[in-house]
Amino acid sequence: MLTGQIRNDIDKLWEKFWTGGITNPLTVIEQISYLMFARMLDMQEDMAERKANRTGRNFDRLFPNTPAGQLLRWKNFKNLSGKELHQHLKQNVFPFFAKLGKKSDEHDGLGNDGSAIEALGHIGEYMQDADLEIKNESVLVSAVEMVDRLPMTNSDVKGDIYEYLLSKLTTAGINGQFRTPRHIIDAMIELVDPQPTETVCDPACGTAGFLTRTMEYLNRVHSSKAGIFEDEEGNKYYSGDLLEPYRNHINKYMFWGFDFDTTMLRVSSMNMALHGVNGANILYQDSLSKTIKENYPQQEENFFDVILANPPFKGSLDETNTNPDVLGLVKTKKTELLFVAHILRALKLGGRAAVIVPDGVLFGSSNAHQQLRQELIENNQLEGIISLPSGVFKPYAGVSTAVLMFTKGGSTERVWFYDVQADGYSLDDKRTPLKGEGSNDLPDAIAKWKQYFVLVQKNASAEVIHKHFGDKTQKAFVVDAKDIAVNKFDLSINRYKEIEYEEANFEDPKKILKKLKMLESEIMADLDELEGML
Repeated sequence: MLTGQIRNDIDKLWEKFWTGGITNPLTVIEQISYLMFARMLDMQEDMAERKANRTGRNFDRLFPNTPAGQLLRWKNFKNLSGKELHQHLKQNVFPFFAKLGKKSDEHDGLGNDGSAIEALGHIGEYMQDADLEIKNESVLVSAVEMVDRLPMTNSDVKGDIYEYLLSKLTTAGINGQFRTPRHIIDAMIELVDPQPTETVCDPACGTAGFLTRTMEYLNRVHSSKAGIFEDEEGNKYYSGDLLEPYRNHINKYMFWGFDFDTTMLRVSSMNMALHGVNGANILYQDSLSKTIKENYPQQEENFFDVILANPPFKGSLDETNTNPDVLGLVKTKKTELLFVAHILRALKLGGRAAVIVPDGVLFGSSNAHQQLRQELIENNQLEGIISLPSGVFKPYAGVSTAVLMFTKGGSTERVWFYDVQADGYSLDDKRTPLKGEGSNDLPDAIAKWKQYFVLVQKNASAEVIHKHFGDKTQKAFVVDAKDIAVNKFDLSINRYKEIEYEEANFEDPKKILKKLKMLESEIMADLDELEGML
C-alpha cells in the first residue's frame, strides 16, 4: 500500500501530463517507465561501484568513464534546466537505451557479474525503441523531480508505485485486454497456490499483473513474523525473507510472460523488476503462432507447473499462422478456445491452471466448443468453475465470464461450481467499492474451494463430498462428470444450479375486489363532503 503523499504526487504528475498534451494513459506510463529505468540504471551502477571499491575488483561498467558518459547518469542530468534536459534526454540518454538493448541482446539479457545490465535483466531489450514524447519542458522537469522523489530503494513500495500507475489504465477506460481487476487476479492465485519451486506462466501477459501478483503472494505467504513491516500509515509490507533459498530460481527461471505488443513487454518487464524479479522471462511471442515452435520449442509443450491467464476473448486467427498442434486439439479460429488448448499443451503433466474465459466457452454448441470441453473432462481433470457476474470487466466490457481451474492429465470425476454474484464492487461502469454482508462472494468462494480441495486430497468418498457439496441450491456445489457428458459437456452453471422458489399465497380475487369497492365508496363520500363545503 502507498502513503497518501506518494499517491498525491502521482496524481498531480498525471494531471500535468494530461494538461501538457499527453492524454493516452499508456503513453504516460511508458514515459514515466523510461525515467524510472534511467534512475534504476544509475542506482545499480552506484551499487556496483561501491561493491568494486570494497572488494578491489573491476566490474563491467555500464556508463563510459568519460565526462559525456557520466552525464548519461541520472544523478548528473536530473538537475539540468528544462530546455537543456529535454535536448539531453532526446539526443543522448534515450539513444543510449537503444545501444544498451543491443548490448543486452548479445549477453542474452545479462552482463558480467555485478553489472547493472545483469541486475536489470531483460528490460534493456525492450528499451531499444525508447523515444521521448514529452514535448512540454515544465512537464518533463516535474516528471524528473517526482521520479527522483519516489522511494525506489524500498523494494516493497516500488511495486506498489507501478501498480498505482497501472490502475490509471482502468480509470482511463483503456481496452480491457490490458488490465484484469487485481482482486480477481489475487483470488485466482490463491486458488492455484503457486510454490516458490515452480514455473509460472501467463501466455498473454499484458502488463504482467498475474506474474507480479504471484510474486506478492509468495512474499506474503513466505514472510516470518520478523519479516513483516508496517509504515507510518499502518500498511503492512511482506519481505518474503523465507524465500531466500529459492531466490535464484525466482529471479531467473520461475516467471514467464509472452506478448506481441512491445509496449506491453516494456511495461511488464519494468513491473517485474520493480517487484524484485530482475531476470523474469518476458518475451516477444504470439503464443498461438506457429513460430512458437521455432522460438520456444521447450516452453510450448509440457513445461510449466502453473499457468494463470486472462487471454483475449475477441477475434479470430488465420489458421495458416496458428500452431498446428493447438489446432489438432481444437479446430477453430476463436482465440478463447485456442488459448485454452495452448495452455493444456504448455502445462506439465500434473500442472495446473486458472484461466478466465467468456461464458460462451462453457455452453457454445459448435463442434470446437464441445471438442474442447470433452478434452478437458475426459483427458484432464477439470476441477472447478467459478461463475463471475457480468459487470466484473466494466467499464470496458460487459461480457459474462468464468474462471476455469484444471490440472493436466487424468480424467474428471466431478466438477466443483461456485456462483459468484458480487465481487465487492458495484457492477456498473463506476465499479464503486461496496461494503457489508453479501457485497463480496470471493472470500467465501476461496474458503469453500479449500474445503473441497482438502476432501479431494484425502480421497474422500463420493458420499462424503456430496454431503458437503451435493446441494445444488447453494452457491458452491458439485456435479458428476457423467451428468455433464450427457448434456453435451455443457459447463454453464445455470444448467445444473437448482433454484428454490418460495410459494406465494395470494388473497381470493373476490375479496380483493370487495376491498377496492369499499375504498372507492369511501373516496366518493369524501369527495361529496368536500363539494358540500364549497
